[in-house]
Order: sequence, then structure tokens, then C-alpha cells
Amino acid sequence: MPEINLAVEDFILPSTGDKEFSLANCTGKNVIIYFYPKDDTPGCTIEGQNFRDNWHLFTEMNCIIVGVSRDSIKSHEGFKAKMQFPFELLSDADEKVCDLFGVMKMKNMYGKQVRGIERSTFVIDTQGILRKEWRGVKVPGHIQEVLDFVNTFSQQ
Repeated sequence: MPEINLAVEDFILPSTGDKEFSLANCTGKNVIIYFYPKDDTPGCTIEGQNFRDNWHLFTEMNCIIVGVSRDSIKSHEGFKAKMQFPFELLSDADEKVCDLFGVMKMKNMYGKQVRGIERSTFVIDTQGILRKEWRGVKVPGHIQEVLDFVNTFSQQ
């Protein structure tokens, strides 16, 4: 798992827009990576909408936003179009990046134990250094926390 104030290992994932996302290609930009459980579900939709609605504020602070789940690119493309997300969604079907960030957890769903993504957000600076992480994210108020952190961080 990445540690605060240390470099994050490069990774490459398929992205919406018929692209590949590589962390190494983001040098010079702050990168916000948010992991979410599933496309088009209530909490994930609201979280994505909150990032979408504040996207312009993040871009003003030299940030790229990407969402990551295990859903397929086809699913991501539909979700992105439906929600009009201005940022890319990455598909981690084999869970390699989820494992890299340590976001796979056992969760209770309708009384059953299931393995899934723990909603988490990571801020990586312009040099690829992890500056902040939030794990077990609760959607209400979260985007404001990320904005506040990036705002203080980007002024350093």
C-alpha cells in the first residue's frame, strides 16, 4: 500500500474515452483518485456527481480526477455519459490497482459477507507523492474535505 509522503508506484489501467491511464503520465498535475464500489448505484452516483459539480474548482488547482471501480469500460462509458462526468473512469477488473491501494475489503451487504471496494480517495501531488488518503469514505461532505485539503496543499 502507498504511504503518505512516499512515491506511489506507477500503474496503467484502461480508461473511458478509449484511452489508457498511467499515473506516470500525470507528472506536473495533482491527481485525485477515488475508488468506488459500483457504477450507477446511489452512493457512487452521488459521489461522482459531487466530483463533477466541483470539477472546475479542482482543475483550477491543477488537479486531475479519476474514478476507479471493477466495472467494465462499457459500464463506465454508460455511467459517465449518463452523469455527464468531465473526468475519466478507470476499469480495474482484475483488482491489481485496488490491491495496490489496499481498498478491497470484506463488507456486509444485506446480511452477507461480500468482498468489495471500500470507498476511498487519494491525493497524489505533481511529483507522484501520496499526500492524503481517506478510507471508509462517507459521501456527504467528503468532496468539500478533499477540496479544502487540495486548496491548502496547492498553496504550499
